[in-house]
Amino acid sequence: MPTVIKKEAGKSPATRGLFLFAVSVISAVAVSWFVGTSARAYFLSSLDDVDPIIAGGELDDLPALMRGNVPAVTTSVYYKEPRKEKPPRMCEMPKTYFDKLDQGYEQASGYTRRNEYIRKYRPRRGFLNERELRAAKVAWTYFEQFTQENTGLANSVGNYPSTTLWDTASYVAGAVAAYELCLIEKPEFDRRMTRLFTTIKGLELFRGEMPNKVYHTKSGMKVDYTNKAGEIGFSALDIGRMLVWMRIVKNRYPHLGNTIDSVLLKWDFKNIISEEGLLFGAYVDKETGETVYAQEGRLGYEEYAAKGFALWGFEPVLAHRAEPFLTASIFGIQVPYDGRDPRIFHSQNYVVTESYLQDGLELGFDLPHDDSSPDWISSDGWRAEFADRVYEVQENRWRRTGFMTARSEHNVKGPPYFTYDTIFSDGYPWNTVTPRGDYVPDHAAVAAKAALGLWALWDTEYTDVLYEAIIELYDPEKGMFEGLYERGQGRVEIFTANNNGIILTSLLHKVQGKILTGYHGDTEVWYTAFRDQDVRERRKYPDPPQRDDWLPALRHSIQIEEDF
Repeated sequence: MPTVIKKEAGKSPATRGLFLFAVSVISAVAVSWFVGTSARAYFLSSLDDVDPIIAGGELDDLPALMRGNVPAVTTSVYYKEPRKEKPPRMCEMPKTYFDKLDQGYEQASGYTRRNEYIRKYRPRRGFLNERELRAAKVAWTYFEQFTQENTGLANSVGNYPSTTLWDTASYVAGAVAAYELCLIEKPEFDRRMTRLFTTIKGLELFRGEMPNKVYHTKSGMKVDYTNKAGEIGFSALDIGRMLVWMRIVKNRYPHLGNTIDSVLLKWDFKNIISEEGLLFGAYVDKETGETVYAQEGRLGYEEYAAKGFALWGFEPVLAHRAEPFLTASIFGIQVPYDGRDPRIFHSQNYVVTESYLQDGLELGFDLPHDDSSPDWISSDGWRAEFADRVYEVQENRWRRTGFMTARSEHNVKGPPYFTYDTIFSDGYPWNTVTPRGDYVPDHAAVAAKAALGLWALWDTEYTDVLYEAIIELYDPEKGMFEGLYERGQGRVEIFTANNNGIILTSLLHKVQGKILTGYHGDTEVWYTAFRDQDVRERRKYPDPPQRDDWLPALRHSIQIEEDF
């Protein structure tokens, strides 16, 4: 099949929205960077003690056969600091566990000289109370009800047997949370993850490259948006999210590491990341049948997905940058949004809560190579600072208008079936639109996943209000409802993997904090496989990342210039 590569930005469709829209219709039921303040004693490590090959970050002088055995360089390696350990499961934590927790309350908020950010807000931490534990159990019920036994794949929306990698990652997130919150035990967790990743390893790829955008959960076949056999391309954003959770599982549970590596070693990354470090998805030209590669991602989701790739040694440098971005002044907050003109680049610049929540809950607003900094400082500083703005503008709207606000993309029951419920898009604040761009204000909602995610990461009076609105919003046999309509029409009566997975992630964060932990192995099959062949070069598999490969910590011109 002839291939066309288009490297201009923004030609990819809104794949997640289109997929969930189609599912709902059919189913009718979707460094200079490290450390900053004098209080941080861990920065006192001497760089003179760093191994020269690590300090230089150069692998070119080593034979290809040897490069895979060189340790990947993280902050714990480079600065010789303690690597973050996996926290105990909730049922194994001593009663005094949270008495010694360092939340950094004595630290002033703002940027450090190394572009880290100390937020003025703190996340909630502690054991789950009775209501929260019940919500976790109900959210896990979704996956007990809607996971296919023969494939291990979970349905994206209720009974409809179809899924994407994005929603599959939400299932993995739910399973990790269920195990760590002691809702299931190790045999059940291992069985589910082994079955799932075995299926993913065997999936037929889109034209031999990467996973198709959609798969049938019962058969594992490639399908289109109507769930009929076919192939429609791949999504770099979906794959990036899956890479985040595959790294989380591998780091937390080393016994599953080789299983996960074997999945990735089936994929061909040659077209998904450009030489400049941009992410590219793929779709099929309807007239010619050719493969079209198009830049994918807008501010929020693009940088989150980029960090997923960086966790595996790739260098998505431009995809991780905020630029080009603009700001809109809404209720006194400068809300950042993607600056690429949708009329030219044919991709909308939706501002929603979800991508910032995922970065905070899963990655702690940290850079991918950070495995040692305290929880109260965010090494990917601008991401944390932008997230605070996304939170503050929603609280300000509530205080000024009375409308509870926790905006994110979500499904709805009945037409239009799916909405982008935004903080800002298409030039308008609080714009609720369909994937076709139709304005549907009656479908604005307090998204349950956004509400509980905000509650987990921002311990404030306002998020207490959100918590009370959604914590009882469930069907004990199907999971947590999608949300609560903003204009008083009641519940959004639909159940999805993404909603329930993020709710479980939020509850896990309350107990354990940042979900990504450090890797404790010496070498990885991911970096050593195929060293005696040309496969690594053809498929663009990376070498273990060194210091020079780290994504930079950035600050932007509109942000405060205060230094510590």
